[in-house]
Amino acid sequence: MLQAIRPIPTPACAPSGAEPPLRSVLPQAEARRLRDAGDAQAAADASAAQEIVRISNLGKVFGKPEARIRRRLARGESFGEAVGHEQARPALDQVSLSMSRGEIYVIMGLSGSGKSTLVRCVNGLISPTAGQVSVCGTPVGECGPAALRELRMRRMAMVFQSFALLPHMTVEKNVEFGLALRKEDPAARRRRVGEVLEMVGLDGWKSHRIHQLSGGMKQRVGLARALATDPELLIMDEPFSALDPLIRRTLQDELLRLQRELKMTILFVTHDFAEAARIGSRILIMKDGRAVQEGTATDLVARPCNDYVRAFVANVDRMQMMCAGELVAGIPGSQFTGARLPRGALVEVAADAPLSQLLGVLRHGAFVSVADGRSGQRCVVSCSEVFDRIGSLYALGREE
Repeated sequence: MLQAIRPIPTPACAPSGAEPPLRSVLPQAEARRLRDAGDAQAAADASAAQEIVRISNLGKVFGKPEARIRRRLARGESFGEAVGHEQARPALDQVSLSMSRGEIYVIMGLSGSGKSTLVRCVNGLISPTAGQVSVCGTPVGECGPAALRELRMRRMAMVFQSFALLPHMTVEKNVEFGLALRKEDPAARRRRVGEVLEMVGLDGWKSHRIHQLSGGMKQRVGLARALATDPELLIMDEPFSALDPLIRRTLQDELLRLQRELKMTILFVTHDFAEAARIGSRILIMKDGRAVQEGTATDLVARPCNDYVRAFVANVDRMQMMCAGELVAGIPGSQFTGARLPRGALVEVAADAPLSQLLGVLRHGAFVSVADGRSGQRCVVSCSEVFDRIGSLYALGREE
């Protein structure tokens, strides 16, 4: 074994707009490759990354106590003090986050955790009691009715769980609806509708009525309607939760493909950790209106901050959430080094390769070399150490 130089870094949360040193690989390899391909250009242009959404200390209380809490805030009390004095239960409790262009940011939690309230504050459907939301640099709470309509029409779009389609209109007219509100040229509207219907695989259905479509097709129409306006922020509130598992997976694939091609910025709400892990660049877990933990799917599985997060990831196979580099990072004495491979070392495996590729070469020799393509360095460990590491991970999973 070579002398330890440094372990493979596994940050709790990569800085916004920057690619983490090593990328995790999930079981749905093709889906992750699509997302990774979509992230590649954004990572290359990290210095030019633009913040699309910023949420600062957002608080929301519904009902009669809200007016009294607002008066207390105006007198200089903190949100926590005002809520405590009024014995109110906030739907959102001082939530802060930021999103950079091109990422899929997933908000998840149980029913009543505040995730849908949060996204409705982002698009201005409800006003927060405290804090601020900015979208593309525009403070949403400071927008008057006309400015808010303009922001929704040109900067953001929303896809709903219940489809929210207009049944008396054809598919084409539903998709065209946002463009018509903007008073776009009719010929330009038709061209744009044709483009987005082709994107979502419905180019032959423009003349059909909504009742003639399946649930999956209806959600494709909703997605096409949102894409037609070319928004900078796409908000999706549990869009696939009412669909059958196979259709749901297909639409997840479609979303990842579109994100790769269009470099969309997506705020995605779900209560399903498997869905969040499959599509999300970062995940925020909420409980009782509070932000509990934020990170990549691998971060949350490997380092849950409390029992609530641990319960969310309890049934996730740790091995499926890791790549080769992350596995060997946990082996004592593992290192990156520029040294030449020792005699008998295996063919190199990329640090971001799925574990199936790593396991496939273990039978060929005594050592395995995991290479970091960005730095040109490699980590050399023995096959027995890899097997011991795998065994310890499974043992840890059984204990939990």
